[in-house]
Order: sequence, then C-alpha cells, then structure tokens
Amino acid sequence: MLGAFARAFRTPDLRRKLLFTIGIMVVFRIGSFLPTPGVSYPNVEKCIDASADNNLLGLVNLFSGGALSHLSVFALGIMPYITASIIIQLLRVVIPRFEELHKEGQSGTAKLTQYTRYLTIGLAVLQSTTIITIARSGQLFSGCQYDVIPDDSWVTLLIMVITMTAGTGLIMWLGELITERGVGNGMSLLIFTSIAASFPGAMWSIAGADNGISKFIIVLLVIVLVIGLVVFVEQSQRRIPVQYAKRMVGRRMYGGSSTYIPIKINMAGVIPVIFASSLLAIPGLIAQFGDQTADWVQWVSRNLALQSAPLHLLLYVVLIIFFCYFYTAITFNPDEVADNMKKYGGFIPGIRAGRPTADYLTYVISRITAPGSIYLALVALIPTITFIVLDVNSNIPFGGSSILIVVGVGLETVKQIQSQLEQRHYEGFLR
Repeated sequence: MLGAFARAFRTPDLRRKLLFTIGIMVVFRIGSFLPTPGVSYPNVEKCIDASADNNLLGLVNLFSGGALSHLSVFALGIMPYITASIIIQLLRVVIPRFEELHKEGQSGTAKLTQYTRYLTIGLAVLQSTTIITIARSGQLFSGCQYDVIPDDSWVTLLIMVITMTAGTGLIMWLGELITERGVGNGMSLLIFTSIAASFPGAMWSIAGADNGISKFIIVLLVIVLVIGLVVFVEQSQRRIPVQYAKRMVGRRMYGGSSTYIPIKINMAGVIPVIFASSLLAIPGLIAQFGDQTADWVQWVSRNLALQSAPLHLLLYVVLIIFFCYFYTAITFNPDEVADNMKKYGGFIPGIRAGRPTADYLTYVISRITAPGSIYLALVALIPTITFIVLDVNSNIPFGGSSILIVVGVGLETVKQIQSQLEQRHYEGFLR
C-alpha cells in the first residue's frame, strides 16, 4: 500500500489530485476549530474540561471531529447530509416519482442529488436550532456552570443558526469538490477525517489514566483484532454465476459471455449501526428535558441512555439486526435484477429466468444477511464490552461505527488510487 502511494505521488496528474484532496481535508479541520459568533470560546474550553461525560449528541460530535463540543462553524459536521441521503433512499420505496428518477440514469440521479441538498439545508436549520437550545439550557455540558452563550438575544441566536447552517452547506460543497477533482468519495473522506482526528487524543487519554499502559495495550490489540475482522468480512462476497446467451443483432453476435453477481456479506454497510445508535439516543435526549427527579427519567437514564446497561446493549443488537435486513431489502431489489438479466438474455445456471431467478436471489440474500447482521453486531459490541470491562471512558471514538467507516473508506480509497495507477502504468504480461 505504501508503495502504491509512493508511485501515486510520482505521477503528476494523480499527485495533483491527492494534494487537492489533502488540502480540502485541512480546510475542513481548520473550520472545525473556528468558533461560531456569539459563543464564548474560553467558557466552552472550561466546560469541556469540567463537565462530565455526555452521550447526548455523541454520534454527531464523532462525525464532526469534535467540532460540536466546541460549538464551531462546522459543529453539525456531515451528519445532516448523511441523514438527508438516507431519507431520500427510504423515500424511493414510498414515493414512486423518486423511484422513477432513480431509474432514469444520470439525469434522474442529478435531480435526487438536488433534493438531497435541499433537505440537508433544512435538517441543518433544525439541528442547529436544537443544539443551540440545548447549549443555552446547559444540557450540552453536564455539570458546567459557565455560560457558553453570554448574549442570548434573538439576533445573536439567529446569526448562530445561519452560521452553522452555512457551515454544513460549505462542508457539502467541499465533499463534492473532492469527488469531482480529487481522489475517492468526498463525503466519506470528510467523515474519515473527522473520526481519525479524534484517535490520538483518545489514545492519549487512555494511556494517562490509572493502569493506563496496560489498558492502552489491550485497547490497541482489540482495535487491531476488530480491524482485521472488518477487512476480512468487507472483502468477502458470494459470487452468483450469470451466463448470457448468444443473440444476433443485425449482423453482429452478442452475448455468450459469463460473469457473476457479487453479493457482499454486509450489504448494508455501516447504516444499521448508525440507525441503531440514533434511535437509542432519542430516549436520552427526551429525558434531558424532563424533570430529573421523575421516576421515568431516572429509569431511562439508568437503562437506555447508559451504554453499559444490559437493556441498552440488548436493544442495540436487536436494532442492528433489524435494520440490516430492512436496509438490505430496500437497496437490493431481486425483482429488478432478475428483470434486467432477462432483458439482456442472462440467466443463472440451473435457474429459470424471471420469477424463479428473483426467488433464488431473495433466498441467497436472506441467508447472506444473517451472518452479516451478526458480524455487524459483534463489531459494534466488542469495543463497547472491552471499555466496560476495562472501565475506560466509552465516549472514545473506537466504536463499531467509527471502525467500520475508517476501514471501509480506507479500503475504497486505496482501491481507487490503485485503479488509477493501473490506468497510467499498465505493463501487461511483457515488461
């Protein structure tokens, strides 16, 4: 891999793309530390040092690279765009017009992308308003007595909402710039940057605690083990052979070739983990605004909001398995695949074209998704259980979702660099 990067930097065109991508990532990190107008940055720093651990908006803070905890210009990070993309994908099942746009090709995809941008801005306004409200009420930093927003006039609050929303729009534009002019998927690389930026500080905090060196070594070994598991499973796939019959079109003979349908063990990616984490954060968010002495608030805080609670872990596993099946059923349509194969004269050996092919694909997907969902649950649980056993702060960014994203984005980016190197330095069989 290091040799591939060295060859990439020796190629002028690819070197420009890599330097452009790195430059955008640096700009993104700089924006994560620029404070929003109206926020007292010294008080925020004091609150971060003095407050207790808060799981309220941990997922958003993770995906923003710690920008949320500093209430910076990029406080929302890429989370509104991720949420908007998922909502648009889910609406394809509900709204026939969206499904028609998806089938139209490039023009339809461009229209859906435009809808995603509009929805991202709308969600950014909603999320920024919520975060500012939580910060004003003092719930963002538990146990902190400092006022992070000294001037809470409506003009100042409006400027803060506009600034955070504009920051989300800028992040979306930066991600699209990387996709067009750089290397890899821009949005994924920005998420990768946010998560990876939190790793050194988290490891340093573990090493500085009681028995820090031994805990540091154990956590490092667990991370290496989980990364190896993720790489092994993410590279694995079930290949269903497909044969295309020969056919005459005019005077030309087409078909007669054989290929395969690659079906990954984990077709849903990291989406089920994000969905499960988001849903389990809702009860804790509601409880933050309730009477802290009420019985139901204490029960929610003790059994649902606390990551080490057995009920929380059980619901986490159940939700991951459910969303794994749910999202796979939405993104992979066996009927559509079978119709496309039949249209171009393709068939699975031993399976008749049409409805039998769709039934066979449904059968394979249901069997493949079972170990895939168990794998996702294990990847999500192993770091959490390790932190509970070692009595380590569970807010450090080594959860299942962060490791899945970092490894997945890293593998995909390296593949794209390797493919571009092969296009420019193809040697063939003879040297």
